[in-house]
Amino acid sequence: MNIENLEESGNTMRFTLSGARNGQANFIRRMATSYVKCFAINRVTVYENSSAMFDEYIAHRIGLVPISTPEKFNDTDEILMTLDATGPKTVYSGEIESQDKYVKVANKKIPIIKLGNEQRIKMECTATVGIGAKHAKFQTGLVTYEDKGGENFAFEIESFGQMEPREILENALNAVKEELKEALKDAKKI
Repeated sequence: MNIENLEESGNTMRFTLSGARNGQANFIRRMATSYVKCFAINRVTVYENSSAMFDEYIAHRIGLVPISTPEKFNDTDEILMTLDATGPKTVYSGEIESQDKYVKVANKKIPIIKLGNEQRIKMECTATVGIGAKHAKFQTGLVTYEDKGGENFAFEIESFGQMEPREILENALNAVKEELKEALKDAKKI
């Protein structure tokens, strides 16, 4: 298999994969979508919510906000974040404050909720590491490919902001490598 980078711009990367079968291309796509680890807000503690929305609704929206993921982290890392806002105003994801300078909101312009006059939300959030196979909030991006014939595939990776598209590809290929090692170990037991 051969990978050639065609274009890399902002949060998008396009490349070709040659010398591969459809199943191999799909395996890379699935690993990139579902098995690349990243941070996401996993727990929310609500201290105050005088808005018209249920706590669970706001917590769900906050959980889907992409959180930047540094290159080096531990699977057990937990990062504390807070959100404290009073209306009247629209609360955006950029108002979620992190206690870690590397693990923070990736896109500051995502609307969370519109607060009326004197309405307030005060929440404490915990970002943890996970994979997209467990929950969509841990997906790092959208990965698609097109069969170009003759064992050639055109891939596109669009990052949601947690990491660069190139990092998504590298982490997906490392996950493929680990899966193959495990499969080889299992095969030797037979």
